[in-house]
Amino acid sequence: MTKLKLGPLVDDKPAKLTIELPAVVYRDLVAYAAALAAETGGDPVPPEKLIAPMLARFMATDRGFAKHRRAAKAEPLRV
Repeated sequence: MTKLKLGPLVDDKPAKLTIELPAVVYRDLVAYAAALAAETGGDPVPPEKLIAPMLARFMATDRGFAKHRRAAKAEPLRV
């Protein structure tokens, strides 16, 4: 089995969001949860628990976003 990009999930205090997903994305999240459970030996998590770690992983590996964040931190504060 190939190694999934998402590892074990950390239990953290969440911020509440309400979103609508296409049915195909929801089905893929359910399938990913099952694959993650099989890989980690745990129980499948609800699909909504996957969204935050997936977004965090995506943003952490997005070079353009990292460059933008570095540039924003380098700018002096304007008052």
